[in-house]
Amino acid sequence: MKCGRISSMKIIKNIQELKTHLKTLNNTIGFVPTMGALHEGHISLINQARTENEIVVVSIFVNPTQFLAGEDFEKYPSKDLADSKICELCGVDILFMPNINIMYGEDEITIKAPNTKSYILEGLMRPSHFDGVLQIVLKLFNIVQPTNAYFGKKDAQQLSLIQQMVSNLFLPINIIQCEIIRDEDGLALSSRNTYLSKDEKEKALNIVKSLRVATQLIMKGNLNIENIKDEMKQILQNIEIEYIEIVSRSFTKIEQVEIKNSIILVAVKVGNTRLIDNIWI
Repeated sequence: MKCGRISSMKIIKNIQELKTHLKTLNNTIGFVPTMGALHEGHISLINQARTENEIVVVSIFVNPTQFLAGEDFEKYPSKDLADSKICELCGVDILFMPNINIMYGEDEITIKAPNTKSYILEGLMRPSHFDGVLQIVLKLFNIVQPTNAYFGKKDAQQLSLIQQMVSNLFLPINIIQCEIIRDEDGLALSSRNTYLSKDEKEKALNIVKSLRVATQLIMKGNLNIENIKDEMKQILQNIEIEYIEIVSRSFTKIEQVEIKNSIILVAVKVGNTRLIDNIWI
C-alpha cells in the first residue's frame, strides 16, 4: 500500500455536520465514493485525489438501491475499522460514513437511468441497478459538492453513466477516470475477490487471459468483433459467461473494433461470485 501523508482525519456520520464543516473550507475537494472493503484499487483513487486536491473526502456506504433481490447486499464485505485506518494512512481529510436511515427516506424521488445505455450489458443482467447507482452518487455529490470525483475504469458502464449524469444535469464536477488496478497475477481488484477460493481464483485468471488474447489479436490487425469474442469464449469455456461484448467508449454498437474508441467487456460467474473486467482499446 503506497499512500501519501498520514492525516488528522475527521470521521463524520451526519450529513449536516459534513456540509457545515465543508462550508468552512475554501479548497478544492477531491471525492472518492466507495462501498468500503477498501483495496489497492480504492487506494489508487485516493492517492490520485490526494495529489490533485487540497481536501480529500472518502465516503463508505453500501447502497441498498443498487442491489437486486438475491444479490449480496446482506453479506457485502464490511471492514470499517480497517477501512478507517487505510484512509487515515492515505491522508484522507474526511471520511463520511452515513447509515441507510440518513441517506434514504420514505416515498423518495428517484433517478431514472437512460433507457438505452443503462439496459445493456450490466443493466441487462441487473435491471434497475444503474437507477440505484445514479441515485446515490447524485445524493453524495449534492452533499460533498466536490471539485473532482474519482471513479475506476473497471466499472466502465457505471463510469460512462455518471459522466452522462453530470453532463445532463449540468453538475459543476469533474469526473476523473482512473486506471484498473490488478493483483500480481493480473486479476482486476474487487472487494468480491475475497469470496473466491484458491481454485476459483485460478479459474478467474482466465478473465484477464482472454482480454490479453483479444488485445494480441487486435495488435495483429484482427478487428472483427465476432472473431475476437469467439477466441475469448474458448478461453472462458470452463466459466459461466454472462456476456462478452465490444462497444464504443460511449457504449454504442460498433461494426468492428475502433482503435482508441473501443472497450472489451467481460462478466462471468466463478462459483457463486460475479466478476467483471474490461480493457480499453
